[in-house]
Amino acid sequence: MTSQLDNYDLKILRELQREGRLATKQVAQRVGLSLTPVYERIKRLEQEGYINGYHAVLDAERLGRGFVVFCHVKLERMSGEIARKFQEWIEKVDEVTECYNVSGAFDFLLKVHAADMKQYHDFLLSVIGAFPGLGSVESTFVMSQVKHSYGIPV
Repeated sequence: MTSQLDNYDLKILRELQREGRLATKQVAQRVGLSLTPVYERIKRLEQEGYINGYHAVLDAERLGRGFVVFCHVKLERMSGEIARKFQEWIEKVDEVTECYNVSGAFDFLLKVHAADMKQYHDFLLSVIGAFPGLGSVESTFVMSQVKHSYGIPV
């Protein structure tokens, strides 16, 4: 069972979301609590699933993966079995950094990182196109990033 979050819990989550490498002592100073209660709260927030992990944010452009495409995928037919197989299959595809099962004209929305148009084209033909049961694909190319946040408003 998860506990209710109080104002200090929310402050801790905000600070760790802004900067996940903060030492517990730094978090304590920023939220106005002593070290031990902050340590215990962080552990509880992790155990209860409010904090799912800590990650470094990489620069896709510097790593040669700055060509971003949103790929809309429609399966030939939608069923629980086909959707499950697609989800299991897409989990193994490194170029896909996000995947959502969506409502509307398409079944899935993928965020794909590639080096350039040629690499995306090759990926589309050899990877996405190889899934049995694929109906159609529509690609939307990102021209510029206006806002990108990893945070959740808390």
